[in-house]
Amino acid sequence: MTIRARRARAYWATAPFEGEIRGENLPPPGSGEILVETLYSAVSRGTEALVCAGRVPASQHRRMRCPHQEGDFSFPVKYGYACVGRVLAGPEELEGRLVFCRHPHQTRFVVPVEDSHPLPPGVPPERAVLAAHMETALNGLWDAAPRLGDRVLVIGAGVVGTLAAWLLDRMPGTEVTLVDIDPDRQRIVDALDIPFSLPEEVRGEADLIIHASGAPEALARALGWAAFEARILELSWFGDALVPLPLGEDFYGRRLRLEASRLAHVATAQRARWSPRRRLGKALELLADPLLDLLFTGESRFEELPELLPELARQPRGVFCHRITYPPAADED
Repeated sequence: MTIRARRARAYWATAPFEGEIRGENLPPPGSGEILVETLYSAVSRGTEALVCAGRVPASQHRRMRCPHQEGDFSFPVKYGYACVGRVLAGPEELEGRLVFCRHPHQTRFVVPVEDSHPLPPGVPPERAVLAAHMETALNGLWDAAPRLGDRVLVIGAGVVGTLAAWLLDRMPGTEVTLVDIDPDRQRIVDALDIPFSLPEEVRGEADLIIHASGAPEALARALGWAAFEARILELSWFGDALVPLPLGEDFYGRRLRLEASRLAHVATAQRARWSPRRRLGKALELLADPLLDLLFTGESRFEELPELLPELARQPRGVFCHRITYPPAADED
């Protein structure tokens, strides 16, 4: 099918805590490409907040590029990686299909077929925008390698931390507690049937700690909750922030291990058998439970992104995942 060039609109971060929507022309999809009409995207509150604030360290500019990013850090840059849309044009077997794509916030886009992931049965597009978060949690648990019977603390009840705790809580024999400083998060965590604790309520020592709060002081406190020779897996990204840790205390005395997990690399234990594509497909399958709709605490229109994203970056308290809705395709013609 021959498709003419179309117009699209995209969100660009233009300065610290400032952004705008820009129009652009799209080329017709070529051989092996698809044209996608975006239905929903999601704001990755941790990473996108750092991008919004201009806090990507110069040493990480290349590593932190997302698929189909335009522009460069710090500004102007088109950034984001959680879109779900409908295929308007491309190979016949994909036309009309709902797909997840790692793409910045944009009303329409053209990508190679291999950069799209058809939604599995039972996963609606509204929920599928959690796929990148679920993939991060899944990869983190592969890195963490929890064992049956472990007492696990997950620190930080954001989307990734909550999904990691939700997966862990379904492992037989594992005792998991999700820790957060915000008591308002407990209502949603309780509804997901995950044990919740405020920091001052934590008792005992953990065999494994997964840190996903993005707060340096929380990581420092986690060292005191770790048992002898326990592991702390870091799922946060701190951008250009320095993270002071009391390494002369429990870290040294208890022979603790602090390790990093990053989505850009399939966890070492799985890398020989799992491709990033297979991993994302599994993350999408894991989103079949309707309970996970509880992780959406807000929804806004695409046109509101210039005001919304800086606000979320400055005031994240109480927000889990914020979903973005898009105008009908006809509005772009």
